[in-house]
Amino acid sequence: MKIAFLEDDAAFAADIIEWLEQAGHSVSWFRSGRECVRALSDERYDLCLFDWILPDISGPDVMASLKLKGTLPPVLFLTGRDAEEDVVQVIQAGADDYMVKPPARSVLIARIHAVARRCSAQLRPEPVQDFGSVKVDFGNRRFELDGRAVKLTEKETELALYFFGRVGMLLPRGHLIQVVWGSSPDIDTRTVDVHVSHLRGKLKLMPENGWRLTSVYRQGYRLERVEEDA
Repeated sequence: MKIAFLEDDAAFAADIIEWLEQAGHSVSWFRSGRECVRALSDERYDLCLFDWILPDISGPDVMASLKLKGTLPPVLFLTGRDAEEDVVQVIQAGADDYMVKPPARSVLIARIHAVARRCSAQLRPEPVQDFGSVKVDFGNRRFELDGRAVKLTEKETELALYFFGRVGMLLPRGHLIQVVWGSSPDIDTRTVDVHVSHLRGKLKLMPENGWRLTSVYRQGYRLERVEEDA
């Protein structure tokens, strides 16, 4: 298998790479989240092995960014974070498995093979969901408004997919920059505001249509349903 390995600890990475290569795998090592996002946006990999804490973008944010781009292979997290809520968070976000450092060599190899087998057998399409007047095809990255296709730019599409995948959640501007503009660290926060404004208009995310895409002062944005008056 061709494996993308995201880990900033060089000594630890060297041991894991040796194990994987001796098991017959090809490994590309990335020390930063942005480097990993760029590489996986341009080249196909069979599996990702991700650390959580990195110097720039966290492992979960790298996973979210690649998922938005439609270039996310199966993911196994290999990290020192062992709290139950951490495991739940990344599994719910789309990770396929989770191991705590330091791993046993034989167990790591077995878990990698198990993840690959499981994901190969499933090959399930991403869902198409109706959100009232808006229909979201997550797999094909398409949007319809009242039955008509809506043309969005690439970044508008990724931003909209992220919002509709997290309805009701407060999403900080900095977090949106990391996930949607992950390979561009110097994006002005006003760029996010402009894209949000475009989405609000193109998808009619307004109270009269059952939605509110609001700016929360000094925090970020939230997409939420508007309850009809009884």
